[in-house]
Amino acid sequence: MKITAEALKQKIGQSFFPAVFINDTEENIQETERLIKEHNIGGLTFFHSRASAATNYESKKKVVFNDDSYEKIKALIARYQKAASTPLLISIDAEWGLAMRIEKTPQYPYAITLGALPSTKSNLVYEVGKQIGLDLKAAGIQYNLSPLADINNNPNNPVIGYRSFGENKEKVADFAIEYLKGQSEVGVLGCLKHFPGHGNTNVDSHLGLPVLKETLEELLENELVPFIKGIENNVDSIMIGHLAVPSLNDGKDTSATLSKAVIQDLLRDKLGYDGLVISDALNMHSVSKLYDVKGQLEWEAFNAGNDVLCFAENVPEGIEAIYKNASPDRIFESYNRIIKAKEKAGILSGDTATSGELNFEKTSDLNLEIAQNAITKVIDNGISDLALESQKNNKLAKLSLYKNTDNTFFKTLNTQLPSAEFAIENLENSNIQETERQLENFDTILIALFPPKAKPLNNFEIDNEVFNLLSNLLQTKKCIVYVFGNPYVLPLIPNLKKATGLVEAYQDFKEFQKTAGIQFLEKNSLEGGLPVNIEIQ
Repeated sequence: MKITAEALKQKIGQSFFPAVFINDTEENIQETERLIKEHNIGGLTFFHSRASAATNYESKKKVVFNDDSYEKIKALIARYQKAASTPLLISIDAEWGLAMRIEKTPQYPYAITLGALPSTKSNLVYEVGKQIGLDLKAAGIQYNLSPLADINNNPNNPVIGYRSFGENKEKVADFAIEYLKGQSEVGVLGCLKHFPGHGNTNVDSHLGLPVLKETLEELLENELVPFIKGIENNVDSIMIGHLAVPSLNDGKDTSATLSKAVIQDLLRDKLGYDGLVISDALNMHSVSKLYDVKGQLEWEAFNAGNDVLCFAENVPEGIEAIYKNASPDRIFESYNRIIKAKEKAGILSGDTATSGELNFEKTSDLNLEIAQNAITKVIDNGISDLALESQKNNKLAKLSLYKNTDNTFFKTLNTQLPSAEFAIENLENSNIQETERQLENFDTILIALFPPKAKPLNNFEIDNEVFNLLSNLLQTKKCIVYVFGNPYVLPLIPNLKKATGLVEAYQDFKEFQKTAGIQFLEKNSLEGGLPVNIEIQ
């Protein structure tokens, strides 16, 4: 049966998942509706706003926060589905929940925090996947571009870090599968990323092209282990990373997203994967600046073996380029995989309505249980007894860095361990020298550090003056340090080895602060383990 040019182009359209933004203008929204109606695009990938898209952060555009973003996304999804003749597969990157993109929605711990859980508690990772899936369904989203299968074996990685379950390949594989199973349980499609492994890189692929030096044998031994396990467990989709692997490409620095050798030869033929392959966002600078002709990038990505073109910026031109260059068989291959995914998501019957409500209480209960099992003791020289003794002699002070003293951790401790309290929230409103002078009167300092950022850029935004203060206190006082943030902060703190006590608490969520306080007061054993190898100074 001969298929018409128009019918073939409509099938090609299913491979296109352009980006849409919750805070788009009416003009932007109508443009998306036109793309849906005219080109039969297969889906959309939601982001918060054009200013917050990852490749825009260097432009310093101001991100405007809206309390009604959740209601907005639900209304937009309904509107876009109404414009579609083939129901859209709505996707979002919600690694730690809708809160990654949408204000006032449930937030779950980062993957690095989950990686601190004992392997015997992998059921909690399953529950996180399940709850995130339920939250997505409540918004009308059927496809989560998560979790990461990247093994975090490079402490200088600027973009993976806290988003990975850690550096143990077996644990990363197992936890990624648990997360996927939880999502699948509630009917949400998942995605392992970034094939063939973005962990051992030191370049942000939003801005440049990372290069992996590993041979195929080395990749099979480490980076590829979680992906192989995912394939064995019928993962819905695999995202290809914008990273070059010269050993797989005749020595060339070709991005994996544009490489038949990576997608067809390795992923499809060698590893036997026949599921959906999605590109990483095609607006990322590692690939978006390669071609002058509009549509060529989309064709090259499709030709390499991607079924879904995420964040495709040139839809009409891309469809035309694929139509001119691809065989009908190749077009049908991707089309059939996309339709199969839509069938599994249950949307082809036209039932794309939202289901359920956000359950903040369930999220809080789950976060509390994770906190109870993830918080990690790094150094302990009898810290609870020391603090109690110092408090009796009025020699104990508490110091909060980057939060005020009204934090949940201090409030929990104060039920049994009241003491003098100090805070340095920011350099503008705090006098570090004066605080340091006042702390001279105390023998033991219980320090709560709340790193301002989870990403390592600019030392997690921790000021040099704060590092100097910590260094001085660690050398002159008995210091008990609690870090409510990314464990990669630890190697940056000078003289941290001199701490009397050191606890890594991972998140600044109230549930983690409260748990840390209770565990301290009750002298509970801490069950968590550092998910990455860290050397403190």
